Amino acid sequence: MKIAKNIFSGLLDLFFPSVCVACSRKLVEGEAFLCLECLAGLPKTNFCHQPQNPVEQIFAGRFPFLNAASFFHFSKGGGLQQILHELKYKDNGPIGIWLGELCGNELKKSGFMKPIDVIVPVPLHPKRQRKRGYNQCLRIAKGLSHATGIDVCDDAVKRVIDNKSQTKKSRLARFENVSGIFHLEHPTLLENRHVLLVDDLITTGATMDECARTVLRAEGARISIFAIGSAL
Repeated sequence: MKIAKNIFSGLLDLFFPSVCVACSRKLVEGEAFLCLECLAGLPKTNFCHQPQNPVEQIFAGRFPFLNAASFFHFSKGGGLQQILHELKYKDNGPIGIWLGELCGNELKKSGFMKPIDVIVPVPLHPKRQRKRGYNQCLRIAKGLSHATGIDVCDDAVKRVIDNKSQTKKSRLARFENVSGIFHLEHPTLLENRHVLLVDDLITTGATMDECARTVLRAEGARISIFAIGSAL
């Protein structure tokens, strides 16, 4: 049975080789989704080790929070953009879990996760989630949970308005576009808990801002913020 399984695995690798999502090189044993060279080339922010980092500064004064960080710097055409495109538009949900685990292992060592009681992914509208097949932020949150042992809650906050894409909007238009798009459906799930709110990418922070304000309507809730990437 084991021999047959190895032969089948070898045939799959021969005809459908796993390749790096950033450079398309064939992956070797021990690599997943990215080759080691591309993985090493992703620009880490190290914000989880830096008080008053740029992600914290973008949300300062908007709402109360304890910590805020992104894991990688985002640039157009860069490796992270290719990875997030794979996650959001190429039906590659497992890469989101892998990203979450990758980040979660380092966040755990840094102490960033120590005060967190529950992980909450920024929700997708049901219509968009049906089209994509999954919420990419939930996949990232599950990876963080695997690495840290902290539970995920994706039932408390719902996206009730399917707002248009933020991509080509001005800063002011982005904030107007997200107004009222979330609803705190089950506040008791978040009462008196420290919530890590998780997104894939932070640019102006408009979506995260609106979602955080919604979470904070739960009595005694506290917030920290994390995203895979930030373009600041």
